[in-house]
Amino acid sequence: MSSTAPTREPDVRRPIGQVEVVALVILAILVSSRWLVPLLDHPSLSTWSTIFVAIVIQSTPFLVVGVILSAVISALLSERLLSRIIPKNPALGVPVAGVAGVGLPGCECAAVPIAGSLIRRGIAPAVALTFLLAAPAVNPAVIVSTAVAFPGQPEFVLARFIASMLTAVLVGWWVLSRGARLPISKRLRDFGADMSKREKFVETVRHDFLHASGFLVIGAMLAAAVNTFVPRHVVDTVAGQAVLGVLTLALFAFVVALCSESDAFVAASFTAFSDTAKLVFLVVGPAMDVKLASMEAGTFGVPFARQFVPVVMVTAILSAVGIGWWLL
Repeated sequence: MSSTAPTREPDVRRPIGQVEVVALVILAILVSSRWLVPLLDHPSLSTWSTIFVAIVIQSTPFLVVGVILSAVISALLSERLLSRIIPKNPALGVPVAGVAGVGLPGCECAAVPIAGSLIRRGIAPAVALTFLLAAPAVNPAVIVSTAVAFPGQPEFVLARFIASMLTAVLVGWWVLSRGARLPISKRLRDFGADMSKREKFVETVRHDFLHASGFLVIGAMLAAAVNTFVPRHVVDTVAGQAVLGVLTLALFAFVVALCSESDAFVAASFTAFSDTAKLVFLVVGPAMDVKLASMEAGTFGVPFARQFVPVVMVTAILSAVGIGWWLL
């Protein structure tokens, strides 16, 4: 009589999730509270926390409105409406797609899969990528938040709108001129294709808010740190040099990767920099940042991203500098 030994189930280790991370952070704060409390009374830290909280409180309502509006558009209208109104001629379709970004807003994170879906449906890549660049930068939530962050400066709001639209259209025409030489992956994922409208709305709100709010907090922390801890003479030296100030805020926009519905409040906090440098920050951020570059590489392919990312960065900087010189 033979007996078979019971097979052992393989050990499956569950990855550490958000709950565990939050619990560890809270535990660390409680354990180190004896040393942290005296540090909180330091004047510099008090200044940092005041600036940080002010930026987050000002930004959050616009972030929430922008995320909800983006989810409504994604769930109810999505790319189907855009595909109907775009002209068949791609050269004309590029500026139309840029203007459509006003009526079909979306967060940067939502715009990437929508652009991929448009290409899959037969829309010219130049048109889809123009929408990708325009929608996060010229939608109503961004325009209103910029006006609130820069009160009494309607020319700043107009400059951001024109520079962002110009960036989207110029890059779109560049993509059109490249044609088949621009390698775009044929395997494009369709976000929410198997979801109902309600499920897609809830998932879009959850994903975009959690993703964008995390970057908002990081951006607010860094902006407050620059204004508090970086010596004033260093900031004045960088900000006082036109080219260096522009390149510094362009790099900051790329690295920090703020959501476009809230980045104006961070830009307004850089009081030492020129309005043109701030405009560069606001035009570069929604057009290209580190998270967008990663998403575009994953969606459209790494060879595509190698060509697309530098072109967008240079076009955004030059457009913002040109419009800033003209209007600001």
